[in-house]
Parts: sequence; structure tokens; C-alpha cells
Amino acid sequence: MLFSLGLFVSLTLSKILRLGIIKLTLVSALDFSYLCGQMGRQITTLSLGTDPLSRLLPRYAVPAIIAMTSTSLFNIIDSVFIGHGVGALAISGMALTMPIMNVASAFGSLVGVGAAAVTSIRLGQGNKRSAEHILGNVILLNVVIGLTIGILGLVFLDDILYFFGASDRTVPYARDFMHVILAGNVITHLYLSLNEMLRASGYPQKSMHIMLISVAVNCVLNPLFIFKFGWGIRGSACATVIAQTVALSISLHHFMRPDSFLRFKRGIFRFDGRIVGSIISVGLAPFLVNICTSIVVIFVNKALKTYGGDLNIGAYGIINRVVMLFLMVVFGLNQGMQPIVGYNYGAKQYDRVLKALKITIICAVCVTTAGFLVSRLLPRQVAMLFVGGDDADAAEMIDAVAYGMRYVMIMFWAVGFQVVTGNFFQYIGKAKRAILISLTRQMLFLVPLLIVLPPKLGVLGVWISMPIADSMSIILAATLLFFQIRRLRRSPDEEKSI
Repeated sequence: MLFSLGLFVSLTLSKILRLGIIKLTLVSALDFSYLCGQMGRQITTLSLGTDPLSRLLPRYAVPAIIAMTSTSLFNIIDSVFIGHGVGALAISGMALTMPIMNVASAFGSLVGVGAAAVTSIRLGQGNKRSAEHILGNVILLNVVIGLTIGILGLVFLDDILYFFGASDRTVPYARDFMHVILAGNVITHLYLSLNEMLRASGYPQKSMHIMLISVAVNCVLNPLFIFKFGWGIRGSACATVIAQTVALSISLHHFMRPDSFLRFKRGIFRFDGRIVGSIISVGLAPFLVNICTSIVVIFVNKALKTYGGDLNIGAYGIINRVVMLFLMVVFGLNQGMQPIVGYNYGAKQYDRVLKALKITIICAVCVTTAGFLVSRLLPRQVAMLFVGGDDADAAEMIDAVAYGMRYVMIMFWAVGFQVVTGNFFQYIGKAKRAILISLTRQMLFLVPLLIVLPPKLGVLGVWISMPIADSMSIILAATLLFFQIRRLRRSPDEEKSI
């Protein structure tokens, strides 16, 4: 039943996305054959400014969608095996680690996403040498940041978990999981950032293959460590780190090859203030998004613990993973759009920039609409995918997931537009606007709602805060995008690349 449900959801989502793309004549049979024939090869950066978008966008987006969805599946696989192999409370313990994971992801995005965006713009400007120096700085930044977060996290782990809403029942699970994850934090950072650089330098299919290999290794090791070896939640964490290590080794090998478009060379492994500044300025938007997400999760967990108990925290963790599964498809579309938009914006071909944006928004809204339909039609079935057993804890968590999902995802059908818009501003170097869209949703809209509504409405107040904040953020994103598009069409010469 579980595998049938998962297959049904995956096929439904794939069908909706495919129909949206077919409607836009993005992928023809010839395009698909060409795409398959190009797997593992570099797409020349020149094609970003010349090839028809009907072929170019799928060529980048399809591998990125698969790669990003595999990242979400990584987390879902962990949760499913933990829920069925360890128990409902273990899911709650894992949900408590989300703020820590988001902080680590924040710094990973600061470097990886920022570097990929700047690399695409530099290549659009014809500056390959600068792009290679960006690669060297990516390695150095990830090692320094990854070690710092890993060490600090291990030293203060228990204090952090209790502050995030842990109880004596859930903290042992969270502690066991994070001990392993934090120990491998440098590996995680390098793996994700180098994958971004692979895509930005013209190897989207290879990036996809590496992430799929990581998911496959995780799928094999998770049940082995949890059920066969009896390592519990710690076994799931070990499977995650080992899978990422395998993927990282493949990425490192790629950048060591002499025939790679961007590769490791002598002289690039030195901190360059201008490069670091560019990476941080562009990567600041996703960095702040993840930091704010951590803050929001702390508020959510504390409110759910106060008005609903430990199992409601686990329910939120499940809902968040379902939301992220669909958002990862949108993020994949964004990843496919990023090198195209960045290159053409750098080359001042703004008509191609706007056309790529339009197609991406339409596809993204199709995806988030599919997520909205799942939340209305299959909430209990989704909950049962994660939670096993017939005990009272499992039944309570299934009820909490079904109840919360119906409210949390009310506005989800339009979230795809907001996500693409925020990333678009980031990709063209308008970091302040990207930050504004992200921060207002999390801090200006959502946090005050989480403070005001739960004391009056209880758990319901927590759930309805999220769609209200989504609605406000969508309106803001639409307003900013309207003025940006008008400026590109009326005064293109005033635009300046970073």
C-alpha cells in the first residue's frame, strides 16, 4: 500500500507537470531524444544565449527537477523508515532537528546558490577565469563554514534542542540523529555546493545523476542500518552521510578531470574578497530564507508543544516534508531557469530572460496546484505513508497530519509563483528584492501571526497562520515583479549586471 501510494503521487505530479510543459510546446519527442543523448555531456555556455528556449529550458530543468526532487526524497525516505522502524515519537524527535538543519542549509545556500548564480553571470560575460576562481573559493568557504557549524552544533546540541521545543521523550531521538549529521557537516556542504557548480558550468545531467546516486545509496543503506543492524534513528543518519560522501567523491573527480569546462587549478584556492563578496551578496537571499525558516520552525514547535503536544510537532514535520516534495520540483524548475536567466541577463538579452521567467512560472503553478489537490484529497493516506503501527501515538499523529495539512496548504496552489519570483530576482542580481520577498513572508507576516493566533485558537491558530502569510507574500511578489518587468521592457539600458 505504501509503495502504491508513493507511486501514485509521483505519477500524478509527473503527469501534471508534463501536461503543462506539453501545453507550452516545451518538449517534443525530438527534444527528449536529444536530451537522452546528451546525458553526462556538457551543454556549451554559448547555447544559453542562442538555442531556442523550447529546447534549452527542458534541457536544464528536467535534470534539475529530478535532482532537487531526489533531495526531498532523501528526507522523506529517512522519515518513512524512521516512522515505521522506530516509531511516531522518533519522527517528532527528527522534526525538532529541522531548525539546525535549516541553519546548516542556510550557509550551504549562501555559498552554493550564490556561487552558481555569479558563475552563470560571469560565463555570460565571457569571463571563464573568474568562474574558475569562484570554484576555488567555494571549496574554501564550505570547509571553513562546515567545520565551524559542525563543531559548535556538537558542543551545544542538547541546549539547542531543548530551546527548539524538545522534551525528555523526544530529545534522545533528536540527539542520536544530529550527532552523526553534524559530524558529517562539511561533506554535506561540499556535496551540495559542488552540485550547484556542476549545473551552472553546463553539466545539469551529471548533477542529476550524482544526486540520484546519492538517493539510491540512501535507499539501500537506510533499511539495512535500521532494520538489519538495529541502529535506529542513528542508522538513518549514517545512511545519509555515507550517501552524500559517495556523491561528493564523484563531484570532486569531475572537477579534477582535465576535460571539464571548469576544473581545479593551481592558484584558485585563495580567498578573494571580491569573489566572496559577490557570492555572499547573491547568496544572502536563500541564506536569510533558511535562517528565517529556522526561526519560524522554533515558533511553530513551541506553539504546537504548548497547545498540542509532542506528536503535533511530528505532524508538522511530516506536513513540511510533503510541502517540500512539491517545492523541490519548483526549485528544480528554478535551477533550470537560473543559468539561462543569469547568462542572458549578463548578455542583456532581456526578451529571453522574460520568456524563460514566464514559462517557469506557469510550470511552477501547475506543480503547486498538484500539491494543493493532494492535501485536499489524500491527507490521511499521506500521513499513513510516514507513520506505522496501530498504537495510540501513531493514530494521534495521523489525525494531526490530516487536520493540519488541510489548513497549511490552502494557498499552496499559488506558492509556485511566489517562489519563482523570489528566485528570479536573485538570479538577476537583485538580492535586496529577493530578500524582501523571502523575509516578509517569514518574519513580517508569519511570526506575528504565530504569536497572536495560537493563544486564541490553539493548534488551529498555528496551522492557519501559514496560508495567511502565503497570501500576503504572493501579493508582494506580484507587485515587485510587475515593476521589474515594466523596467526591463521600457528601460533595458538602465539595467546593470553585478
